[in-house]
Amino acid sequence: MSGGCDPNPAPTGLRADEVLVVRGSLDPEDASSLEPLLSPEEAARAARFVHARERARYTVSRGRLRMLLAGLAGADPMDLAIETGADGKPRVGGDSRIRFNISHSGALWACAVALQREVGLDLEEIRPGREVDRIAERTFAPAETAAIRALPEAERAAAFHRCWTRKEAYLKARGFGIAEAIPLASFEGEVRPGVPARLLATQPDPADAGRWSLHDLDLGPGFAAAVCVEGEVSAVRIK
Repeated sequence: MSGGCDPNPAPTGLRADEVLVVRGSLDPEDASSLEPLLSPEEAARAARFVHARERARYTVSRGRLRMLLAGLAGADPMDLAIETGADGKPRVGGDSRIRFNISHSGALWACAVALQREVGLDLEEIRPGREVDRIAERTFAPAETAAIRALPEAERAAAFHRCWTRKEAYLKARGFGIAEAIPLASFEGEVRPGVPARLLATQPDPADAGRWSLHDLDLGPGFAAAVCVEGEVSAVRIK
């Protein structure tokens, strides 16, 4: 038996067949305690925000991310290297197994983490006053727009945001929207209330729909959220 140690130890508290989703508040009052965890590059970016609230929320977001990933990787949050991959997605430096994606809307923040499988997360605050029919017609696939319009008016805002977060989660899992722009209408997902989230059609590669699984997330009232993960998982665990 070798006496050496694994330079990339297995992350603690995370199984290979699950996705972990951690949520938290972007309370500006937490910024002062989390600011010391930021890298020099992150601190410099925070300083460039003009508005104090946005600067504080960015600081809290990065600080929470560092605490979460460091806890899984068994590292010090201040020493954790977060790098940008060739696809434009951030990754944990030195450990190719951890995949993560963050999203925030309003004062809510969330991060999805998986092992050796790509993952994308989107979170949106539901805004009943948005012109969802017009936005859907301009951005969604025709079948998705028709499905939203067929619903009672009181249900359309939730359906629109549900569809939006599912599509954005898929794009973020693939790395699209970061390294290159892919129209939201180029792929189609399930929209109907009460029907499990799934990809119905993807272009130009129809087989891609079977390579990814979609899951709606209940992260709190007034929000829609979804996670997209490579392959199938046995559980999506929310903390």
